[in-house]
Amino acid sequence: MSKLDNLMQLDGALAAFDFSSSGELQDSKIADGAEIENDVLDMVCHVCVANGAIATMQARGWEKMTQMEGFYPIQGFSLIGFEWTVIVSDSIGVIIKNDKVDYDATYAVLES
Repeated sequence: MSKLDNLMQLDGALAAFDFSSSGELQDSKIADGAEIENDVLDMVCHVCVANGAIATMQARGWEKMTQMEGFYPIQGFSLIGFEWTVIVSDSIGVIIKNDKVDYDATYAVLES
């Protein structure tokens, strides 16, 4: 079973996606009845790349300014919306309904 298929098995998963380093949608799985289309996922992918770049800049800057370590490299991040959350690690992400999201379980699948 692919990682996207495994992510879609998470409770509340609406979509799972894989994207390139420039933010282009490479592959996706969308749950039946989810009001998400590949055009939306493509935009989400670009947002993930942009936010990953910003988070990386902040982590590196924080380490240099404070001499503290452990913030870089960025391992993954979450973008929380009104109805659903996007959770990303590397170039793979999943969209999960907010009332069902389990961050630990999701990151366990993403890191497997």
